[in-house]
Amino acid sequence: MAEFESADALLDAARRVREAGYTKFDPMSPFPIHGMGEAIGFKERSVAKIVLLGGILGLVGGYGLEYWTSVIDYPLNIGGRPTHSWPMFVPPAFETTILLAAIAALVGMLALNGLPQPYHPVFNAPRFSLASQDSFFLVIEADDPKFEAEGTRQMLMSLHPREIVEVAH
Repeated sequence: MAEFESADALLDAARRVREAGYTKFDPMSPFPIHGMGEAIGFKERSVAKIVLLGGILGLVGGYGLEYWTSVIDYPLNIGGRPTHSWPMFVPPAFETTILLAAIAALVGMLALNGLPQPYHPVFNAPRFSLASQDSFFLVIEADDPKFEAEGTRQMLMSLHPREIVEVAH
């Protein structure tokens, strides 16, 4: 793990680490850095498809539940009205659509981001608590295919960080 002086230094380091062939690394900063997504090779994994699927399931499930209860399972003849009166099914079907789409968005976002992650070895690093205040860190995971302890340390040294710390598992 390397600590850098500024956001620009971290952005440059992330670009150079990616160009060196590393794939499992994360920049940590107290605020979003414009251009970091491109620098680390972030691949957009759209949550929109998951939300759409959740919404469709909510619509079909909500409408289907109402249809089944009102027409098949427990039909009631109330005032001679038809048992399958679709206008009265629309508001609850819409509500279940929104509910399941929102739940799908939350679950999809958490799953695609690998969250929750209650523990990571980097949390034990002495200065890592400053990552949410005023410090900038670049963490290269040991399970990266290109990782080799001494070679990675030399590569990080060439980036001129403030400090390099080896984090134990």
